[in-house]
Amino acid sequence: MAHHKSAIKRHKQSLAKRESNRVAKSTLRTVIKKFDAALVKGPAEAKEVFSEALHAISKTASRGIIHKKNASRKISRLSKKLHKASTAVQGA
Repeated sequence: MAHHKSAIKRHKQSLAKRESNRVAKSTLRTVIKKFDAALVKGPAEAKEVFSEALHAISKTASRGIIHKKNASRKISRLSKKLHKASTAVQGA
């Protein structure tokens, strides 16, 4: 454990930041799971949740919690799933 006053403060700050980041990542995973669940119900419902997921992913990346390329990859995969589901419904 740290002995200097500044090191103790820094440690407390890092713990607070860690907790905040954990909450943000958990929320992000929840939103993605919501999208997957909505995708099973149908592409129309998934489109509504997609914008929410897009916003959550972008916000997490802009705060530096996840890397911007990680966010880009997640958005790409979700949009690919949505497009695939939409074309499957139109083709049937």
